[in-house]
Amino acid sequence: LGLRTAPLLNPPTSDYEKGNLSIKYILSGDGAGSDFKIDENTGKIYSIKRLDREKRAFYTMRAQAIDKKTMQPVEPESEFIIKVQDINDNKPVFQNEPYITSIPEMCAPGTSVIQVTATDADDPSFGNGAKIIYSILKEQPYFSVEPKTGIIFTLSPDMDREIKDQYLVIIQAKDMAGQSGGFSVTTTVTINLSDINDNSPKFREKMYRFFSPEDAPVGAIIGRIMADDSDTGENAEVNYTIKELDSFDTFDVINDHKTQEGIIVLKRPLDFESKSRFHLRAEAINRYTDPKLDSSQLTDVTDVKITVGDVDEPPVFMTDFYLLNITENAPPGSVVGTVAAKDQDEDDSPIRYSINHWTNTKRIFKIDIYNGSITAVKPLDREAAFWHNITVSATEARNNPGQVSKVSVIIRVIDVNDNAPEFPKQYTPFVCETAKPGQLIQTISAADKDDPVNGHHFYYMLESGVNKNPNFTLKDNQDNTAGILTRRSGFSRQDQAYFYLPILITDSGEPALSSTNTLTIMVCDCYPDGICKSSGVEAFALSVGLSPAAFIVLLTCFILLLVTVFLLMALKLHKKMVRSKKWEDVTENVGRYDDEGGGEEDTNAFDVVTLRSHTARRERNSQKEKKAKIRMSIRQSLNIGPDDDVFREFILDRLYEADTDPCVPPYDCLHIYAFEGENSIAGSLSSLESLTSFSDKNKNYKKFHTWTTKFLKPFLSEHLWAKGNLHSKFQVPSPHGSGDFVMSE
Repeated sequence: LGLRTAPLLNPPTSDYEKGNLSIKYILSGDGAGSDFKIDENTGKIYSIKRLDREKRAFYTMRAQAIDKKTMQPVEPESEFIIKVQDINDNKPVFQNEPYITSIPEMCAPGTSVIQVTATDADDPSFGNGAKIIYSILKEQPYFSVEPKTGIIFTLSPDMDREIKDQYLVIIQAKDMAGQSGGFSVTTTVTINLSDINDNSPKFREKMYRFFSPEDAPVGAIIGRIMADDSDTGENAEVNYTIKELDSFDTFDVINDHKTQEGIIVLKRPLDFESKSRFHLRAEAINRYTDPKLDSSQLTDVTDVKITVGDVDEPPVFMTDFYLLNITENAPPGSVVGTVAAKDQDEDDSPIRYSINHWTNTKRIFKIDIYNGSITAVKPLDREAAFWHNITVSATEARNNPGQVSKVSVIIRVIDVNDNAPEFPKQYTPFVCETAKPGQLIQTISAADKDDPVNGHHFYYMLESGVNKNPNFTLKDNQDNTAGILTRRSGFSRQDQAYFYLPILITDSGEPALSSTNTLTIMVCDCYPDGICKSSGVEAFALSVGLSPAAFIVLLTCFILLLVTVFLLMALKLHKKMVRSKKWEDVTENVGRYDDEGGGEEDTNAFDVVTLRSHTARRERNSQKEKKAKIRMSIRQSLNIGPDDDVFREFILDRLYEADTDPCVPPYDCLHIYAFEGENSIAGSLSSLESLTSFSDKNKNYKKFHTWTTKFLKPFLSEHLWAKGNLHSKFQVPSPHGSGDFVMSE
């Protein structure tokens, strides 16, 4: 940097300068007046302030000489460039900080880690101010840096992540090519070691011991084993396998990748009596292995010993099910077979047997409770049921009778020839009146409920004594069928409408059984194609010895008689309904309503249906029972009244009888108002108390008393009326009381 007092440039020379002292110099261009000035007499150029090359490296300026008097240029303007010469006044600066990187652990020496870069604002083309050299100030044994490029390399192959997983390397950048007197800066490079699968799993225990009861269900967890791996992530995931040293396929192991445990589970049922201890070899191996590494070196093994605990178990049957045979019709007490169970516990308790009642509801079989022998109580019929399924239970006689085992026993009933063959269906053969000798009229077969081993074979023949039947003959086809043939011609319905042909059918069983089956052959008037005309009514008429015309006449008369009876019954029912409807039209009804209305003088018509009271029907009792109850109540208390249940039930039943009797002329109905009783703040609802004067009340009371006497005297016992209890019991309107019942005609 030039100082203000020192001339920056020599004064420019002019052709007129030598002999003319009236020349003046002026300066223009970049920085003129701000950064530079010129001596107008001598032409020397000075810097006004300190210059910074990093802000501006050069200036383009112009200078000119002019006449002081005329201010006219004496020469053309000249241009020049002022370059600012650099000095080392800037420190290096690292780019892209912070520096964080990772490399695999145990990587080879010379592995490139990262490149750091520092820049210097000084002029790289002038001096050494911008020449930077890199060096490491820390972690020298493990890393190195290339001085000129700033690339960091590894030096040691023994960087183990499990020992140290992060390194902080300090890098220095110094200008002036690293010489003394230059500027320097540092940066920290964070180097993380990433994991590789270089560690094998290690079991926490060299020997695992577990216990399991023998009744543990399949799939039950026996125990958990675990191996630790110093690696991280998927390199630490472990798979477990087991090998049974003294058994086969009794246990299995499940890998729990969340907890990194091996769960030993039961694969087959245990039996303390057959094997009480198991010895397993468990192996742990990494789930993911590096192909470059030997996976056999990344495993670990441990021993697992499992002890089985004894449990009181139910008896065990010798087989899963029993298949027994018995011939049908075997006599009661015949032995079907024997089932056997054994208590495999150490005490070997005796066994007791029984048949589940719900599988032997008909009590066909029984079992010996001590030896398991099954016998038939009743004869068996294979044709009714050829299989029987029962369930036999076995329990311990001592210790724990609640331990029960069950087994299915299938009993097959073996067939014997105890059913004779017979027709499988009802045959309806017919023979035409025009039939010729030797004509086939019916092919028959047979059915047998038995089931012989070699199948059925039936033999057919006409029953003994009719082999010389003049009308029909039989031909055995030797295929379990036979044909019925005509022996003659000239059949007539008028002479004989039906022929009955007994046929003897014999089976091939041991011993052979036979039965006689009668074939009914009808004589028909046939069409030319052989189809029978006689069927239905005509055939039935012939069977009873009547001609078809006579039978039709009889059937018609019977139908007319039935129609006449039905018409008479319908007419009688219609008359009864009309008479009942007539009485219903004249019947009055009393309806229940909430307001008091206009009193006794309100005679306007009202809708009977709307006001009809749908009261629940009561079960009617006889009049004698009701009167007996009233007499008993009177004997018990002379204060019987409307609130008494017996009295109220009697009144309601009498009212119901009057309302439901359709054969009585217009009658009176009794309707009960729910009364408030004496001293009610609402007062009486009876229209009988609408009069205000005592004389009117007394007049109405006499009137009502006379009417009540006529209405109730036939219904009440003489004892009640004689005692004069009608006023008090009914609480009818009186000069001194309020009415609780209203009776209207």
